[in-house]
Amino acid sequence: MKVIVFGGTGTVGRLVVDQAVQQGHQVTVFTRDAATVPRSEPGRTVVEGNVFDAEALAPVVAGHDAVVVALGAGSRGGVRARGTAAVIAAMQASGVRRLIVQSTLGVGDSRGNLTFFWKYVMFGVLLRRAYADHVEQERLTRASGLDWTIVRPAAFTDGPRTGKYRAASGPTTGPV
Repeated sequence: MKVIVFGGTGTVGRLVVDQAVQQGHQVTVFTRDAATVPRSEPGRTVVEGNVFDAEALAPVVAGHDAVVVALGAGSRGGVRARGTAAVIAAMQASGVRRLIVQSTLGVGDSRGNLTFFWKYVMFGVLLRRAYADHVEQERLTRASGLDWTIVRPAAFTDGPRTGKYRAASGPTTGPV
């Protein structure tokens, strides 16, 4: 399978790229700075560009079987939704249908999984712009008409892979 990863040099995106390559997929890493991607690693094609330029993205996206969006901007926001909108436009222009978007736990129907602290302090005050960016990113994804999946991870440990995961689909009551 040919996969292109937007945000493939970030914390999560790098892991997505590594695991896709390990599983035998051909991976295109789209980055704003190609110098951040090791060139000697097999199974990766590196493309440098501007994720906000849908017209320039269309020929890069063309020919891929799936698109993964793992964009981030920390607490600033402003990158996820805008970049996802450009990726969606490029996919629609090039006929690529499969979209996987990384969002965050607490957006949409997963809001009930958050504690008071996360709802009102973290996402309500400290990370308000980042949260709003995720909300808009999900809205754009749902309205895209593409075959999409939204992934809402909860917490990362930066440790070695354990192979153990907890998952839920749809609304749940309490932390996953």
